[in-house]
Amino acid sequence: MKKTLSAAAFCMLVTLANAQEWAPGNADWNTLPSIKQSKQGRYLTPQQALDMVQRDGKNVLFLDIRTRAEAMYVGMPAPVDALVPYVEHQEIMAEWDDKRGMYLLEPNVDFPNEVARRLAAKGLNKHSPIILICRSGDRSAKATDLLSLHGYTQVYSIPEGFEGDMGKTGAANGRRAVNGWKNANLPWSYKLDKAKMYFPAQ
Repeated sequence: MKKTLSAAAFCMLVTLANAQEWAPGNADWNTLPSIKQSKQGRYLTPQQALDMVQRDGKNVLFLDIRTRAEAMYVGMPAPVDALVPYVEHQEIMAEWDDKRGMYLLEPNVDFPNEVARRLAAKGLNKHSPIILICRSGDRSAKATDLLSLHGYTQVYSIPEGFEGDMGKTGAANGRRAVNGWKNANLPWSYKLDKAKMYFPAQ
């Protein structure tokens, strides 16, 4: 006997298929939350980023733009070319960000210069593809817009980030266990390569 969907179940499936909210792992970039959107509109899933680097790594610059503390204590994607923080904690963490519920982060004024240095070190230019990854996609979107202002034309953001989005239900509630580089089991390590690390200009 053939089983058929009830009208209610069919309507629910259609509604879900047409839902406009961005879901983790969803590659429909038109529905990204505004905080993860960049003016260039170039986005990659973690797997797409890895594929791009493995396919054409010599011609792509892959940057982790999280803080040095995040790289030390949370790990880094193995194939990144360098850590270039978009923002950083104060040297002595003395100020609190009430809105974000964490120690205050400040813009890294050296960010555009360090990106240019890392690009030149690979023999690339402002029209070469650059991939940015942060924790969960908001900083990489902002950093993409900043680099656009400096004339970079192919900057890709990874909206899922390294740790992924915060879960809202079940065992994932309050934890970054939904998506992202680490949760996709892509190559990463706690072991840091000094040559890839960021050291502020003296």
